[in-house]
Amino acid sequence: MAEADMTQAGLARATGVDRSTVSQLLSDGGARLPNAQIVAEAARSCGVSADWLLGLSDRPEQADDLLANALEVTEAPRALIDEQIFSWHQEAQGYKIRHVPAGLPDMLKTEDVLVWEYAPHLGRTVRQAIGASEDRLSWMRGSGSDYEIALPLYEITSFARAEGYYAGLPEQTRIDQLEQLERLCDQLYPRLRVSFFDARQLYSAPITIFGPLLAVVYLGRNYLAFRDTERVTALTTHFDQLVREANVSERSVPAWLAELRSGMV
Repeated sequence: MAEADMTQAGLARATGVDRSTVSQLLSDGGARLPNAQIVAEAARSCGVSADWLLGLSDRPEQADDLLANALEVTEAPRALIDEQIFSWHQEAQGYKIRHVPAGLPDMLKTEDVLVWEYAPHLGRTVRQAIGASEDRLSWMRGSGSDYEIALPLYEITSFARAEGYYAGLPEQTRIDQLEQLERLCDQLYPRLRVSFFDARQLYSAPITIFGPLLAVVYLGRNYLAFRDTERVTALTTHFDQLVREANVSERSVPAWLAELRSGMV
């Protein structure tokens, strides 16, 4: 009542009861319990949740406020490192980042692959965009966050064979990219852990989990960002299952990539 600048008389008017009823409810020794309608009206008038008034929740926000804080929908521009994603990385600096990318992870791509993939969509010159991206990716690599990345097997095998999305990608560009992935997975371990799972057994939408802070689902043109503990924990559990049941585990990745690359030459 104090935070809402509400008097006993004002609360009585708002809830439709007499002032003596409000006074009794506020007294430590009051024997009378409010009915559901009074609780609901009192909660609405004071801008808090009924569960909090009854001691059933430690969060005083109303349901619509909790939902607004827990779920955020933002645009997902077709860009190397967009401002929203970078700000989330900055917010989660020092925490483990778990990531199921929509394709190969941008931060592990060669410049030739970045140019091939993003040149048709970039508003600035390709060189400016690549330079800006490299600066951001360098910051992310040095941010103190560990990265755990899970990729479906078909993504990397389609890349190696220039199939589907990667049709038309030159062979040497693909070989160079696989060499870079192999080198980075070996050099940056254990701060970078990459594994490959079979999407026929386990499916995952593209997601990124920024430590305990938030989990983001990529829809294509939008991100769904969840900040409530329950959903962040659920998506973290989902990711951990992908890693546990991976067909190519993190320590096997460099050798597996070398074998995949050898089949191309």
